[in-house]
Amino acid sequence: MKRQCMNRVALIGTGFVGASYAFALMNQGIADELVLIDVNKEKAEGDVMDLNHGKVFAPKPMNIWHGDYQDCQDADLVVICAGANQKPGETRLDLVDKNMNIFKTIVDSVMKSGFDGIFLVATNPVDILTYATWKFSGLPKERVIGSGTILDTARFRFLLSEYFQVAPTNVHAYIIGEHGDTELPVWSHAEIGSVPIEQILSQNDRYRKEDLENIFVNVRDAAYQVIEKKGATYYGIAMGLVRITRAILHNENAILTVSAYLDGQYNEQNVYIGVPAIINRNGIREVMELKLNETEQQQFHHSATVLKDILSRYFDDVK
Repeated sequence: MKRQCMNRVALIGTGFVGASYAFALMNQGIADELVLIDVNKEKAEGDVMDLNHGKVFAPKPMNIWHGDYQDCQDADLVVICAGANQKPGETRLDLVDKNMNIFKTIVDSVMKSGFDGIFLVATNPVDILTYATWKFSGLPKERVIGSGTILDTARFRFLLSEYFQVAPTNVHAYIIGEHGDTELPVWSHAEIGSVPIEQILSQNDRYRKEDLENIFVNVRDAAYQVIEKKGATYYGIAMGLVRITRAILHNENAILTVSAYLDGQYNEQNVYIGVPAIINRNGIREVMELKLNETEQQQFHHSATVLKDILSRYFDDVK
């Protein structure tokens, strides 16, 4: 019997981030099917029970079950949230050795099922592991996406909205680069209601450049602050993953700051890194290349170099 046309998401890893993603996905009614896969089968089964008990309150029916890698065969999207978590005092790059071997096993198992959809990677260090997923899977680069700096950009817009006292939806600004310590704000393209922030600073003494620099520091270090206070970050990134999922399954052509493969854009090659990209049913339709000023270009190059230095330890074709 031929399978009906359904949007199926396979979630691998039902820890804090994965469970929060599943909850947010159900509440927004984006997918038709959701299969939860985790090495801890009882945890995944418990999550399925808990989610199904709330299904009556969801905006639309969604078939949710605990499964295995074979269920990835008919999945449109595989979301990977599995792996070692960042602990207090650790950077995201400290997690590379722990998660590289885990990802090799996961991606090989998914591909063995006959999967031919899109990968969405959330596990840190996300840029490194997105590149690894692309290499391990053999899929086209457009169909392997990392969560990139989508959460950093959201944090940035939220803090700027508080500072300028406007709604976050009216703040247009990006954080690009590594999802980590070398990320950077693109001040040259930051706007409040289409008015450049640099212009607002020049016309109003209430706002100071020093304040904006502090806002960026708080964005960059937000994860450390949250981890210190509650042990992990998961709500914000889960919402970001759902936003990317919606852009894919609903073929939105939405511009989101994801970890995308660069092949000459921003004068960088052979690296996955956070940049604005157009996302639709086919994955990454196009990388949006912002015209950076000289300082921003230097910072972005540094960020890419840090990632490539790490990648070169694991992949011979990275220089």
